[in-house]
Amino acid sequence: MPHARTTAGTYDAAYEALLATWPHPTTASELRTPHGTTHVLHHGPEDGPPVLLLPGGGNTACSWRATAAALGATHRVHAVDLVGGPGRSRADGRPIRTAADLTAWLDALLDGLGLTSASFCGHSYGGWIALRYALAAPDRTDRLALLDPTGCFAGFHPGYLLRALPLLLRPTAARAEALLAWETGGAEHDPAVRRLDALAAELPRYRPVTGPRPTRAELAALRPPTLLLVAGGSRVHDAARIAARARAAVPGIVTESLPAATHHTLPADLPPAALSTLTRFLAG
Repeated sequence: MPHARTTAGTYDAAYEALLATWPHPTTASELRTPHGTTHVLHHGPEDGPPVLLLPGGGNTACSWRATAAALGATHRVHAVDLVGGPGRSRADGRPIRTAADLTAWLDALLDGLGLTSASFCGHSYGGWIALRYALAAPDRTDRLALLDPTGCFAGFHPGYLLRALPLLLRPTAARAEALLAWETGGAEHDPAVRRLDALAAELPRYRPVTGPRPTRAELAALRPPTLLLVAGGSRVHDAARIAARARAAVPGIVTESLPAATHHTLPADLPPAALSTLTRFLAG
């Protein structure tokens, strides 16, 4: 029987079902920027220190549920759907084609939120975006947390790229599910998050902006206090190498390995100890 392609309605229902499990109260807003309308989930005290959560390239704001619940006790959490990615943001403005465009988008997003600055926490591709923003706009970046980031300190494992090739050539939910199952192995992975990520593979999306890794000189000049959490069980890249390169390049960076985590179990299944580490770090 032919596979039934994911429809926008099917995807939206899965998004809504996951959103319904977020901590109460959670609100949502749509903020217009020159680069598109950005859908943001908000949780935590309105007068709390602000933190923006940036998901990986195939994820949405919804994947930050556990992180939002932990940080929301003390921080005002703003979880973002990337413009051009899956989720509810809309690429209805000027196209985002460069890292400078991403910086301009985040500048406009902070302005729309009424913030002069915020802490940033990014996973995977969202980590690359957060790092690039911290380098370009250090005065608007209070603290920087990177969760198993890609494109920042080292490249992908060739074996992961080989496994991902069928998905890249012809994206389907089944192929996305197979890649997620292989990478996560027997590790705990929220089934609702996995389903949403797999369904997203079949929806239209824009090509994400990528670029070279930051240079040693750029990383040496990184100003905001930085935390790096790597997934010890990642099959996407070599977590130990990433941590070692980060420590060698970024003065004062704090690194920690999460032995039971894989790249794609984050951020949905961030272990409680790691959530405590992240909360303490963002509190300064």
